[in-house]
Amino acid sequence: MNEEIRPVSRSRSIMTELVFPTDTNHHGTMFGGTLMKYIDKISAISAMRHSGKPVVTASTDSLDFLSPIRMGEAVELEAFVTWTRRSSMEVYVVVRAENLFTGERRITVTAFSTFVAVDEQGKPTPVPSVLPETDAERKLFDSAPERHELRMKRRAQRFSSTDR
Repeated sequence: MNEEIRPVSRSRSIMTELVFPTDTNHHGTMFGGTLMKYIDKISAISAMRHSGKPVVTASTDSLDFLSPIRMGEAVELEAFVTWTRRSSMEVYVVVRAENLFTGERRITVTAFSTFVAVDEQGKPTPVPSVLPETDAERKLFDSAPERHELRMKRRAQRFSSTDR
């Protein structure tokens, strides 16, 4: 691991979008796939801000849909790096929906993704450590090794019907 340490605030990234009819399904709620695209995008920005390098998505896990996002609402995504290893970074994303007329806001999705920083040849390259700055960030940092172990177990259990 790199000896450099960067605060969580360096990676914090926020993106806001208005949900239009083309973003919704037949229920009038936002397509999950569209939201997943936004999550991947804001997570990559956060990881690049932290590492100062190009990144690739290694995994997206524990994507939890808590509440639907309706057409006409604003959707706000907040992402930041919670933990690092040698070349990988765990990024936490919280998604909030807002009724722009009433001001009501609610958490709709939470997700964890892992990104790997790469060099000019596309090979993994070291990233700085992360320094949590708040109690909430410290809790995410402290619980990250357990999430990492679960990812590694899941990775070892992969199966494909085309495997021989």
